[in-house]
Amino acid sequence: MKKRLIAGVMIVGLIGASLAGCGSKELSNDYIKITQYKGLEVDKVEVTEVTDEDVENDIQNTLEAKKIYNEVTDRSVEDGDTVTINYVGKVDGEEFDGGSAEGAQLEIGSNSFIEGFEEAIIGHAAGETFDIDVTFPDNYNNSDLAGKAAVFTITLSKIETTSLPELNDEFIATVSEESATVEEYKKEVKKTLQESNDKTAESTLQQEVCTALLENIEATKYPEEELEEAKESLQSSQETTASYYGMELADYIAAMGMTEEQFDEKITESAQSNVKFMQAVELIAEKEKLTPTEEKYQEKYEELAESYGYESADALIEAATEATVQKSVLQTVVIEWLVENCKQVEPTVDKDTTNTTSGTEESSKDTTENTTEDSAEE
Repeated sequence: MKKRLIAGVMIVGLIGASLAGCGSKELSNDYIKITQYKGLEVDKVEVTEVTDEDVENDIQNTLEAKKIYNEVTDRSVEDGDTVTINYVGKVDGEEFDGGSAEGAQLEIGSNSFIEGFEEAIIGHAAGETFDIDVTFPDNYNNSDLAGKAAVFTITLSKIETTSLPELNDEFIATVSEESATVEEYKKEVKKTLQESNDKTAESTLQQEVCTALLENIEATKYPEEELEEAKESLQSSQETTASYYGMELADYIAAMGMTEEQFDEKITESAQSNVKFMQAVELIAEKEKLTPTEEKYQEKYEELAESYGYESADALIEAATEATVQKSVLQTVVIEWLVENCKQVEPTVDKDTTNTTSGTEESSKDTTENTTEDSAEE
């Protein structure tokens, strides 16, 4: 799946944290004034080192993903079996959206379906069709079904047990193009995990620096056209997210516990942050002579295309327009420069609140975790 490219959206949502440095000359234009951009102070970011336990856990996950299925034909379903089923759910005699499926694979005892569903399959044999009675929990995510009794008609087509493959050189040949032995594979996994941790730390530092810069930007006004484009882009992004979960935007907003007015306010706040951030990027690039050459732009285009899952830079540009991609490249270059010129400081601990700060009060960041479930699934 291709990730969506939005220029100037390095920072979105609720952004806080009073992180500031000192000493740099101010930069300004008709829309913003930057009071500080070089030597920004941020919390020191530590890279998490990969342990042997991390490696073993990752390998275990790989074994789980390659588990072996063995069909059972001489007994009925037992706890721990994996079954393949078709089911149709009804409430008050009527089928409901999301309550039916064909060829669904379910591990009995995984608690992935609502309470009572999996247990009711135990004791049945392959080829049987039967009804089970269950009740949706009162706090079920779909309010239309919460607390209601339902009947599911289930056709059990297959019963299987599972086992893990043996971790040996033969297995390694099926999961790695680099390693030939188990020991080599463990080293490969450790290297891959460490690279991931390094990227996570790099991303965290970039985010901290961007937040620090935003705290040092004063906006006097916003270019109307850019602001409207930013709002539309963010709105479209949220609509795409909602559709991914099979929801209309209004339902998605409600699921986040927000009114449409609150949602619109957040969209506007985020758009303003994105616009003033991009204004700052352009000012800093001009001041520090960071604007890429045509050759550098092309190099970065290729990197972005690979990052966002496009076959080529041309494909990315066709999907997002060259102006958008160019802004993203410029933003990346400036952020890299800001990171190189920031000051990482050891965080101090507020004894009264045990909050970690960079010598100044840290405001909270809100995060919203969104989950959706099929009507039969918990």
